[in-house]
Amino acid sequence: MEPRPAAPRPRLCDSLGADQTPSASTLNAARAEARPAGRRAPAVAAVLPAGGSGERMGVPTPKQFCPVLERPLISYTLQALERVCWIKDIVVAVTGENMEAMKGIIQKYQHQRISLVEAGVTRHRSIFNGLKALAGDQPDSKLSKPEVVIIHDAVRPFVEEDVLLKVVTAAKEYGAAGAIRPLVSTVISPSADGCLDHSLERARHRASEMPQAFLFDVIYEAYQQCSDYDLEFGTECLQLALKYGHIKAKLVEGSPDLWKVTYKRDLYAAESIIKERISQHICLVMDTKDENHVGHRLEEVLKDELNHVKVTSRLPCHTGRDLDQIMSEQCYSYVCVNVMTSDFEEIRKLVDMLEESNLSILYPVVVISVYFLDYKSVPFDQKMENLMQIREYAKEVKKRNILLCGLLIYYPQVFYPPQDPSCLT
Repeated sequence: MEPRPAAPRPRLCDSLGADQTPSASTLNAARAEARPAGRRAPAVAAVLPAGGSGERMGVPTPKQFCPVLERPLISYTLQALERVCWIKDIVVAVTGENMEAMKGIIQKYQHQRISLVEAGVTRHRSIFNGLKALAGDQPDSKLSKPEVVIIHDAVRPFVEEDVLLKVVTAAKEYGAAGAIRPLVSTVISPSADGCLDHSLERARHRASEMPQAFLFDVIYEAYQQCSDYDLEFGTECLQLALKYGHIKAKLVEGSPDLWKVTYKRDLYAAESIIKERISQHICLVMDTKDENHVGHRLEEVLKDELNHVKVTSRLPCHTGRDLDQIMSEQCYSYVCVNVMTSDFEEIRKLVDMLEESNLSILYPVVVISVYFLDYKSVPFDQKMENLMQIREYAKEVKKRNILLCGLLIYYPQVFYPPQDPSCLT
C-alpha cells in the first residue's frame, strides 16, 4: 500500500455551489441521529475502486482519468469526499500501471487523506484490497480499522454530504445501507429465443446506486467468506452482506446527481453540471461606494435577472479586506468594475490575490474587467492600449487557469439638465 501524501491544500469543507449544499437543518438532524447523546461518532473511512478500463466509454483512457475541464474526473470525486470532514481515510484502488498517474493527480490537486492500494482484476477484488488495507492486513499499512466504511464509485463525482451521512447513519443501525433511485426504464426478461418472457413492474423496483455503507466487520467478513465466483462476477456489495452476513440493507433514497459517468456523452454532462455549480456565485469588485454609480446599477440588474445566483459586491483588493472571505467561500466568478479609475494595476492586484488563494488549482476562475469611460475625457487610443495590455496579460494568466477578459464601455458623459426651463421643452 502506498503511503498517504501529505501536502497543504485549500480548504475544501465547502461544497461546489448552492445546488450541492445540503440544508443546515438536514445535516444537523442527520448528525444528531448519528451521534445520540452520550455516544461518540463512528469512525468512518471510504473505499473507491478505480481500476476499471472504461471499455464502454470507447476511449483509450480509463474513464476515471478522463479530463473534465482539463482535470481528471476522479479528482472531482475525491474532492466530494474530502470536503466531508468526518471521513477520516479515503482508500483508492488503482492498477499498477496507473499508480504513478494517480500519485501525480494527488500531488497536483493537493488531495489529502488519500491512501493508494493496487487494484484487483475485478471490481470486487479491488474493493477487497481496499478493505484489507483498512483492516491492517498488509504489513506496511498505516491505517486504522473504521467502524463504518463507505464504498463509492470513482466516477460518481457529485455525491453530496447529506446522502453520505444518511447511508452511514443507516449502516450504523442496520449493518448495511445503500442509496437507491427510481427506475427510468422498465426492466424486461427475454426468453431463450429472444422474445419477451416477462417484465417487471417498474413502480415496485429501484435502481441500486452508490454510495453504500457498512459496519466494517460486516462487509469485511462477507468478502472473506465469498467465493471466487462472487469476486469475479458479482456486482452488488449489498448482496454480499445479505448472502454471507445475513444483513438486510437499509435502502436510502438518493438524489438525481448520483448518476455514474459511463459513456463519452456523460463527460459533457458532467462538465455542464460543474460549470453551472461554479457559476452560482458572482462577486462584483467596485472602486466606489457611491450607490448612484453604474457599478451598483449593474449589481441590481444581475440580482434581478439571475435570481438563482448569489451576487455580492466588494471594494477593491487594496482597501477591501473581505475579499478573502469571498474566496474562502469558493467563489469562481469575478466582475471588476472600474468607474473611478482606469488603472490596469487594480486588475493585476485582484488576479494576484486569486492566484495566492489557490482557487484555480481546482476550477477555472473567470474575471471580467469592465471599464466605464467618458469618450471626451480619455483618448480612445489610450484606452485601446489598456485593453491590449489586458489581452496580453490574459494569455499569461490563462496558463494558471484564470480566464481574464476586458470590456470597455465608451460612453458620453451624462450632463445634468440646464437651469433654463425653456430648454426642457
